[in-house]
Amino acid sequence: MIDFHCHLDLYPDPVHVADECRRRGLYILSVTTTPSAWSGTYALSRQGDRIRTALGLHPQLAHERHNELPLFDALLPQTQYVGEVGLDGAPDFRAHSDLQLKIFNHILTACREAGGRIMSIHSRRAVCEVLDSLARHPEAGTPILHWFSGSRRDLDRAIAMGCWFSVGPAMLRSERGRALAVLMPRDRVLTESDGPFAQINGQAVVPWQVEDAVESLAVCWGTTAHETTEIIRTNLRNLAATTRLQDLGTDQGN
Repeated sequence: MIDFHCHLDLYPDPVHVADECRRRGLYILSVTTTPSAWSGTYALSRQGDRIRTALGLHPQLAHERHNELPLFDALLPQTQYVGEVGLDGAPDFRAHSDLQLKIFNHILTACREAGGRIMSIHSRRAVCEVLDSLARHPEAGTPILHWFSGSRRDLDRAIAMGCWFSVGPAMLRSERGRALAVLMPRDRVLTESDGPFAQINGQAVVPWQVEDAVESLAVCWGTTAHETTEIIRTNLRNLAATTRLQDLGTDQGN
C-alpha cells in the first residue's frame, strides 16, 4: 500500500503510527507543514525503510511562518520531496493570498535551482493560481496535486501540464471526488490518506486506510482491487524512473 501524503508527525502518537506502517509494509510520504518541523519528522524515518520525508511550508501557515523560508532553502538539499506547499483560497486565508503566492513562487524557484523535486501540492480554491505558478516554473519538478477539488476545466489543464494526483478515502467518499477520479489519467494517480487532517465519521484517517481508497478507485475505474493496487504500484515505480530517483523503496515488500 502507498500513502503519498500523510502528516505523520501530527498524529497523537506518531511513533506508534510509523511503527504500524512499517509492520504493514506501507510506503509513506510524510509531508511537513513548516521547515522547523523537518528534523523531528525526519527522525520518524529510518535508513532503509519505506518512509520518506517531504519538506514543506503549508499555505495556511504562510502568514505565520514566512520567516522560515531561509531554513527551507537550507534544508532543501537533504530531500528529493517537497510538501505540503501550494496555495489556499478559502475565505479564512484569502487575506494572505499575496504572501502565499510569493512563498510558493520562491519554493518553485528553489526547487528548479536544486534540479527539480517531487512536490505534493495543496490547491484548495486556488487551482488556477497554482497551475499558473507551475506554468511559470516548468523545471521545478513533478507536481502532484493532493486532494484535487478544482473544476473539470482545471483538471483538463492540469492533465495537459503533466500533473499527477493523489487521492484518499475521504475525497472518494463524495460524488464529486469520485467523478474527478474517473477523469484522472490512471497512470498518474497515487493514493494518500491526508491523515490526521482527513476524517471519516469523526475519526482521523490512518495511513493503512488507503486500502479504502484503492477499493473506491476500483469501483470508479471498473477494475478489481488487485488490479488497482498494481496500477498504483506501477505508477510509483514510474514516478521514480521519470524523476531519476533511486530511493523510493519500490522494490520492497507490498
